[in-house]
Amino acid sequence: MEFNLIITGVGGQGGLTLSRIIGNAAMVEGYGVRIGETLGMSQRYGSVLSYLRFGEGVYSPLIEEGEANLMIALEPAEALRNARFLSGKSTAIINAYPIHTATTLVGKERYPKLDEIKEAIGRICLVYMMNFQREADKINPRTLGVLMLGYAYGKGLVPLKKESLLEGIKFTLREKLWEMNFRALERGIELAGG
Repeated sequence: MEFNLIITGVGGQGGLTLSRIIGNAAMVEGYGVRIGETLGMSQRYGSVLSYLRFGEGVYSPLIEEGEANLMIALEPAEALRNARFLSGKSTAIINAYPIHTATTLVGKERYPKLDEIKEAIGRICLVYMMNFQREADKINPRTLGVLMLGYAYGKGLVPLKKESLLEGIKFTLREKLWEMNFRALERGIELAGG
C-alpha cells in the first residue's frame, strides 16, 4: 500500500500542521511516512504545498506529477496552481473560500471564478468543492484542515482508521486544542454524509 497526498493552501491556513496530523496518524498504524514541504515567499499568504506519502515502502517525500491519490486544497486558486499532481485516479477536495493576494486585490491579476476552478480540476479528476471555511468558522477558523480531513475520511478517501486520526490530533496539537479539533473532524464526516 502506498498513499500520496497533496495539501495545498496559503501561509496561515494550517496546511503544515494538517500534514503532521495525518503523518502521525499513519505512523500510529505502522506505516512509513515521508513529508516534504514547499513554502512560498512569505509565511502569511504565500503558497504552501505539503507532500505526504505513507505506506510500506515509501522512501522519498516527493510526489511525481499525476501521482496524487488525494489533494486537500485549503484555498481554491492553489488547487489550480498544483493541478499537475492530479490524474484520473485522483480526487480533489477544495475549499471554496478564496484568499486574494495583493496583486488580485489591486487588479494586476484576475482571480479565477470558483466555477472555473471546479470545472478545470473536474476535467482531470473527481472534485468535491464547498465552503469548508464557513463550517470551520462555526467551531474555530483554525480547524479548517481537520474539518476537511474529516470530510475526506467520510468520503472514504483516507485509508486510515478514525481512531488513528484522533491520535494524530493528540500527538500533533496541544491538549487544549484537542476538543475543538475532534469536533471539526466529526463535522467534516457529517458533511460527507458519514
